[in-house]
Amino acid sequence: MSGLDLFETERLVLSGWRMDQVDDLMRLHGTERATRYLTTKGVPYSRAQCEEAVAHWITLFETHQFGKLRVRRKSDGQLVGRAGFGIYPPTGEPEIGYTLFEEFFGNGYASEAAAGLRDWFFAHDKGEHFIGMAHVENAPSLAILTNIGMEKTHVAIDHYGLPCQFHILRRPAA
Repeated sequence: MSGLDLFETERLVLSGWRMDQVDDLMRLHGTERATRYLTTKGVPYSRAQCEEAVAHWITLFETHQFGKLRVRRKSDGQLVGRAGFGIYPPTGEPEIGYTLFEEFFGNGYASEAAAGLRDWFFAHDKGEHFIGMAHVENAPSLAILTNIGMEKTHVAIDHYGLPCQFHILRRPAA
């Protein structure tokens, strides 16, 4: 793995971002369909928002060795999306999240990345718990959170103004 790679799963490599990769995030978050569950009214990210997000994720990677990471297929190096942990602004808790390019939906990549992130988080003592949330209409994302063992906590409006089902996963008892 290169210096930016954080870890691998069976089929994926999760790694940090570089500022020269902003165009990849523009492609990922640049359509209404891609952001329909990420932003109010599915407004695509602007270039400035993508630059800000990548800069923030680079800082998180450097300071906490986590952040929203690039997800690439091992077999061919193809970028399939992003997944990782952010810091949920209202509470400061680690928050798991993922977004894939639409052409990679249905291949189990988001589930594989989320399970790998879960295992990595606890194996590297990143905290006692993390949270996750998905738009109440985003059934595939809600299923991933449940499938990696997260417990539903409540439905609320997230900091973007979206109705979300919140989840939590606490460190397993030793």
